[in-house]
Amino acid sequence: MSATGTSDGSTSAPRQRGMTLLDPELTDYIEEHALPETALFARMREETYRDLDSPQMQVGRVEGSLLRLLVQISGARRILEIGTFSGYSGLSMAMALPDDGRVITCDVDPVATSVARRYFDESGHGHKIEIRLGPALETIAALASQGARFDLVFIDADKSNYSNYFDAVLPLLPVGGLLVADNTLWSGKVLDPQAASDHAIVAYNKKIFEDPRVEQVLLSVRDGVMLARKIA
Repeated sequence: MSATGTSDGSTSAPRQRGMTLLDPELTDYIEEHALPETALFARMREETYRDLDSPQMQVGRVEGSLLRLLVQISGARRILEIGTFSGYSGLSMAMALPDDGRVITCDVDPVATSVARRYFDESGHGHKIEIRLGPALETIAALASQGARFDLVFIDADKSNYSNYFDAVLPLLPVGGLLVADNTLWSGKVLDPQAASDHAIVAYNKKIFEDPRVEQVLLSVRDGVMLARKIA
């Protein structure tokens, strides 16, 4: 697949919808009204769908725009990402950080993260991003033991551990800190959970809803985004 140039200097690549619950035409309309996708992001998306397994795991243009805006609105300076994949979400957030801001992103896949690293470095924002390979719960425990604190945490990794990730990262957030989780509508399977991953997402949503330390809203962005703010 080859990208073609546009008048604003960005590129248009064949659309890859990934996971969405919306009508395709409505999805197109939403994407057309999102922040423009630069040539670098378009190439990242192309390479992901061409060369990597499970490319639908990559966040889309709209969710990337949402993450970028959340960082800007919140004034976050330190971000923890659980699930790097090929780097779309991590770079979206890093671009919104000041020059001394920091994203620590966790993954277990050296192939996908090598793709991410190339695009991070090419973007000019790579100095803000640190990739940590290994089980995320172990990385989080190590960060906690070092006294690390974060203003925003983005969870987009193995669904079976979502609730465990919440328990591990909430103490690292200040009051007012944001916790964002992807895939929280899970292609509609939350309505009739069958597989273990379905039940894990249902349990996570219930956990967030019932925890008095956070206030939350479940958004129908792409495959569902649970946005929570720590209040106690």
